[in-house]
Amino acid sequence: MKMVVAVIKPFKLDDVREALSDIGVQGITVTEVKGFGRQKGHTELYRGAEYVVDFLPKVKIEAAVNDDLVERVIESITKAANTGKIGDGKIFVFNIEQSIRIRTGETGNDAL
Repeated sequence: MKMVVAVIKPFKLDDVREALSDIGVQGITVTEVKGFGRQKGHTELYRGAEYVVDFLPKVKIEAAVNDDLVERVIESITKAANTGKIGDGKIFVFNIEQSIRIRTGETGNDAL
């Protein structure tokens, strides 16, 4: 089992959710986060005063998937979240040692 974590632009969330649903991912967790990468934020003007926005709004998506689905998940997220501009985001993949469904007590892949 793997945990796929993607940090993307907020307006791409629906596209990514649909793409993951289409390949059979049954559940995801979404968190609104802030951060920066190579962009290093940007400068904005508000009521004549210039200020720096260091942390940009992003969305973090987490999906626990079977090993055989990982490459398709990565491909789907990449296609759905891509705008071709800086700040499109990143995808991280982690190993999951164990998973347990609380309601039924199922473990491993059955719990996903």
